[in-house]
Amino acid sequence: MIADLAAELEIPQDGTLSRVLYKDEDIRLVLFGFDTDQELTEHTASMPAILQVIRGRARVGLGDEVTTVVPGAWVHMPAHLPHSVLALEPTVLLLTLVRH
Repeated sequence: MIADLAAELEIPQDGTLSRVLYKDEDIRLVLFGFDTDQELTEHTASMPAILQVIRGRARVGLGDEVTTVVPGAWVHMPAHLPHSVLALEPTVLLLTLVRH
């Protein structure tokens, strides 16, 4: 059990940090901390993923679409969808990767 996801990592100054919270043969949970203006450039994943915003605000690119996400947002990303993340302020995101 994790009582407070936002408290699970310290957002680095001028950087990005990731921490695997859970992993088994079906699922992997990764918590990301981004300082303002830090980003993950466009990439793809070989499996479907779900992105949840825990704290902060970020611009998320999903294929040709770009949207701003805030705490409470939930984003489904099919396998192989090009996506990117740019933190607009200190941000914590939970990424769930699902094997099928």
